[in-house]
Amino acid sequence: MSIKVENLSKIYGAQKAVDEASFEIKSGEIVGFLGPNGAGKSTVMKILTCYIPQTSGKAEVCGFDVSEQSLEVRKQVGYLPEHNPLYLDMYVKEYLAFIGGLHHIKNKTERVKEMIDMVGLQVEQNKKIGALSKGYRQRVGLAQALIHDPKVLILDEPTTGLDPNQLEEIRNLIKQTGKEKTVMLSTHIMQEVEAVCDRVIIINNGKIVANEGTQSLQQGAIEKTVLRVEFDKAATKNSLKNIEGVEEAILIEGNTWHIISAANIDVRKELFNYGVKNGLSVLALQ
Repeated sequence: MSIKVENLSKIYGAQKAVDEASFEIKSGEIVGFLGPNGAGKSTVMKILTCYIPQTSGKAEVCGFDVSEQSLEVRKQVGYLPEHNPLYLDMYVKEYLAFIGGLHHIKNKTERVKEMIDMVGLQVEQNKKIGALSKGYRQRVGLAQALIHDPKVLILDEPTTGLDPNQLEEIRNLIKQTGKEKTVMLSTHIMQEVEAVCDRVIIINNGKIVANEGTQSLQQGAIEKTVLRVEFDKAATKNSLKNIEGVEEAILIEGNTWHIISAANIDVRKELFNYGVKNGLSVLALQ
């Protein structure tokens, strides 16, 4: 197993950014990590890459614990953060050689040339990074993430701000990379998931709310209805799932739930009657 996460939580003061998340990613998979802004995607990725510690729970990369064996984890991981942190005053070749030196790469000159060819930086290789377009800077970021030949590649919003041609080129590069490595890809773009990913993990308010194959998730989205209901007091998951027509009940926050049913079943009346029967007022139903 390339990535294994068990009951992972991260708390900032009173805010729970990640709430007992659990999932696994096998070797050779390209997995999309989806969710709205503030859902906890970047926090999970920063924990997996040893940039920040978790509050509780456990995470492993290639069998190494991120808390106990962080140096070993970093050797296995290539990471492209959402805000690509590059040294803008360095030349492309100079920067990649610098990163290669940090990783103690043998035959560094040959490896830098190989990376430049792989990500399509041949024309721009003698420029300063600050003079590059957003698309070419992303290529430099991918090259630095791949230069030490990691087993796991973690990409946080790698195609943000790219034009259509650059999007296609970066997606093809990710797909090509995924044939040999495990890739975890954070994105907001559903077309990107369809084009690149084998499986999708969705996080919302720090909780994992879906973990399915791409095709299965698409079919599920077509065939299911999700109601967002807020009660004035606490309800229980089991009692909500016992309502006729309800397939799943997911606690979002406070007393707010997502109620999932088949697309052709309307459970609004049953939800209202459930509230009356159990002394709960329905504050919102969407």
